[in-house]
Amino acid sequence: MLIILGDAGINFSGGIRDRRKKEFLESLPITVFAIHGNREQRPQTIEGYQEKEWRGGVVYLEEEYPSLLFAKDGEVFELDGKQAIVMGGAYSIDKMVRLMYGDGWWPDEQPSDEIKKYVESQLDKLGWKVDVVLSHTTPLKYEPVEVFMAGVDQSRVDKSTEEWLDGIEDRLDYGKWYCGHYHTEKKVDRVEIMFENFDVFCGVWCEEKR
Repeated sequence: MLIILGDAGINFSGGIRDRRKKEFLESLPITVFAIHGNREQRPQTIEGYQEKEWRGGVVYLEEEYPSLLFAKDGEVFELDGKQAIVMGGAYSIDKMVRLMYGDGWWPDEQPSDEIKKYVESQLDKLGWKVDVVLSHTTPLKYEPVEVFMAGVDQSRVDKSTEEWLDGIEDRLDYGKWYCGHYHTEKKVDRVEIMFENFDVFCGVWCEEKR
């Protein structure tokens, strides 16, 4: 199993480009388990996706690509005896450029208030204790500011998701937190930001692919 921490490279371009990528991934002898990033359309808004219960949680998949699974935000999955909760989404600093060139951008890229409430209700059920967190972006306190893009006015960047995750992280008793989004590789305490590297987590691979 390959866990992708958002921006899987599919459900972004649409049409034949997406189909070719999905066909290639489906041909591999693995299951792809993807978290929602900020550079892909939410699968529940795409015709042809259906919900399925998988390892204790809910995923979205297409019938012709049964090995390509997108996790529903807030769901808790049993992965090799460990409980892992999923929290996807982030803000796109390249939103205007993508719109200018006709690339994909979706206004629901960040978790809504409804999604946040669902995540918190799931954590209530767990007593705010979980083995692993799988998110796209990081809690605010762990932002890798040293790799921020020059020329981007950070005061104009919507960091509401990172701020919300900060509150989650402060309160949560967890073993490991994996995230991506920032195109860098960094470990701080129990939080690991991933990019082109991978880690073996409970017998499955955890990676952010571009």
